[in-house]
Amino acid sequence: MATQQKEMSFLGHLEELRWHLVRSASAIFIFAIIFFIFSEQVYNHFLLAHLKSDFFTYQLFCDFFNLFGMESDFCSVNFAEKKLQSIKVTSQLMNSIWSSFILGIIVSFPYLLWEIWRFVSPGLTPNEIKRSRGFIFIASLLFFIGVLFSFYVIAPISINFLYNYQITDAIENSFTLESHIGLVTNMLLGVSVLFELPVLIYFLTKIGLITPEFLKRYRKHALVVVLIVAAIITPPDVASQVIVAIPVLILYEVSITVSRRVIKNQEKNAK
Repeated sequence: MATQQKEMSFLGHLEELRWHLVRSASAIFIFAIIFFIFSEQVYNHFLLAHLKSDFFTYQLFCDFFNLFGMESDFCSVNFAEKKLQSIKVTSQLMNSIWSSFILGIIVSFPYLLWEIWRFVSPGLTPNEIKRSRGFIFIASLLFFIGVLFSFYVIAPISINFLYNYQITDAIENSFTLESHIGLVTNMLLGVSVLFELPVLIYFLTKIGLITPEFLKRYRKHALVVVLIVAAIITPPDVASQVIVAIPVLILYEVSITVSRRVIKNQEKNAK
């Protein structure tokens, strides 16, 4: 009888998980449809915004270097002659669908966290629920800071470098729509996930897999891992990789503080 109740409980959890996944997928799908309907505006004002010479970051970097009397390539950014190539018949349609899906995930991220929280919270104690109330806000804040950082810092620097990089004049750069949009969306999603490091460390510390001492002991190893990850999610230029690595390393140091605080609270509650 007990086995049957346990089995029913397990099946009940599976059913509950299924509905959480259905609602999460529905949220992504709804936002993806909205982005697909407004594809022209999304591409002109967001995904292709870095190809405009008056993009905010180019102007900001230009003014910054001029302030110190230094010349900068950002003052002469010009992509007017650069046209993206759509080679396959279905390229534009499939690219629009895929980019809408990625943007749907990004925009619905807080709701996805809320669904995860609703599934996990019944298994937490009232004290744990009270201490974790800010989870969705903090995780969402870090995620969207990552989105803004990648959009306004990483993407324009990377695109300006890659579009102007040329081994020899015998080679002409002619980029495809897939490569450009893939570059932008991968950076948006990849960098944003990296910014969730303190949240990940918080939960790993809570379940006893990570300690502050462990994080401090392997700080140098973490630097290597961060540089490798930065090399994967950014273009193969040192500037972009360093720009990604610096905030992630800062977040790593923040994570050590978060882990230390979790351990301190656990020891305090154990007394």
